[in-house]
Amino acid sequence: MRLARIPNDSASATIPRLLSSGIADLNAKICKGDGVRYVPIHGDREDDAIGMGIEVIDGETFKRETRSPQSRIKGALAHLPGEAIKELPMRWEFVGDIVIIRLEDSASPYREEIGKAYAEALGAKTVCADTGGVSGEFRRPAMDTIFGSDTESVRLENGIYYKFDVTKVMFASGNTDERNRMKHTGCKGETVVDMFAGIGYFTLPIAKFSGCKEVIACEKNPASFRYLCENIRLNEVDNIVKPVFGDNRELECEGADRIIMGYVQSTSAFLEKARSMIRPGGIIHYHDTFYVNEYRERLDNIFENVFGKDRFNMISIREVKSFAPSVSHYVADVMIS
Repeated sequence: MRLARIPNDSASATIPRLLSSGIADLNAKICKGDGVRYVPIHGDREDDAIGMGIEVIDGETFKRETRSPQSRIKGALAHLPGEAIKELPMRWEFVGDIVIIRLEDSASPYREEIGKAYAEALGAKTVCADTGGVSGEFRRPAMDTIFGSDTESVRLENGIYYKFDVTKVMFASGNTDERNRMKHTGCKGETVVDMFAGIGYFTLPIAKFSGCKEVIACEKNPASFRYLCENIRLNEVDNIVKPVFGDNRELECEGADRIIMGYVQSTSAFLEKARSMIRPGGIIHYHDTFYVNEYRERLDNIFENVFGKDRFNMISIREVKSFAPSVSHYVADVMIS
């Protein structure tokens, strides 16, 4: 069998590329060696792997386990008390080769055993437990590492590479459709301002695929800004994206064709700044959370307070995801006249 030999320090970026391109053989198991990963590849795709700068060798690997990962996890942890077994999460999230799970209190005393079981069953280098969602101005995740130590990885989504540290930076999986929508937004020749760029959630797809002229991406969280700059290089959009570190209320920009306000709960506090940057006829993508029975009324009021009653056109309103009971995260596309 032909195997791609990949050093561990580049595995989080390279393995997703092999998987997404169809070079990796999904019927065989990825194995670990001394500082490397061995990824089985299809024999007729060897030249493609070599063309990506990957070493290909002869070797043996194993067919994938036929039992479900859930069955293997429960089997490995069968010795735990019944309540802990009952509360084991049977769903998880992958970020490259890092797995994120939620642990109930009954399972917490056995976190190290649980982390090892999930890592072995899922082939993960690191397992983290989400202990409390995100909080604070920088939306930092509450995350404990329960197996492994490397918490930095790369997520491949809709043709975009997002590199980040899962213990330092939030990644909202529920916003996948909206990130993909930005990829298909017609922005040819436009100047776009992303007021809350993060690690490039919306900046990267719009810069890489929309045909825009320029994206000014502002971020004030130092950890997020560092990964924003790395992701700009990783996705080869250095010539389009201008990263700006600092508070977006201090941005100097006039005549923006499009502004992305990808924040929630206090977004309206920044709308006056957006008004000072948008040109007549420009579009604001405004994110916020509202009770499901009043989102339209609230949006109209927010924009009337800043722009006046006849100075905007609510083109569309989309529900991004559920946020809390009877509350959802919405995005409104608003044209400013």
